Amino acid sequence: MNWTIEFHPDAVYELSKFAKVQQKRILRFLRERVEPSDNPRSHGAALKGPFRELSKYRADDYRIICDIQDQKVIILVVRIGHRREVYNR
Repeated sequence: MNWTIEFHPDAVYELSKFAKVQQKRILRFLRERVEPSDNPRSHGAALKGPFRELSKYRADDYRIICDIQDQKVIILVVRIGHRREVYNR
């Protein structure tokens, strides 16, 4: 089953601040590993606490925070950032 990956406007803005090499690496990870997966949760981990409905993926030193919507077969990318900064907001 192929999942559709959509980006929240804030995530698009955050991604645009990275160098082109990093942007390509993050997008390739989502396109090649997460999107074609039958179970996208197997490539990441669930967040804890008040954000437990969200999942995170690791792409090198960057984290991709997503809302996996099973009923719509959509992965909504909510935030993208460096691992030391992405959880601060």
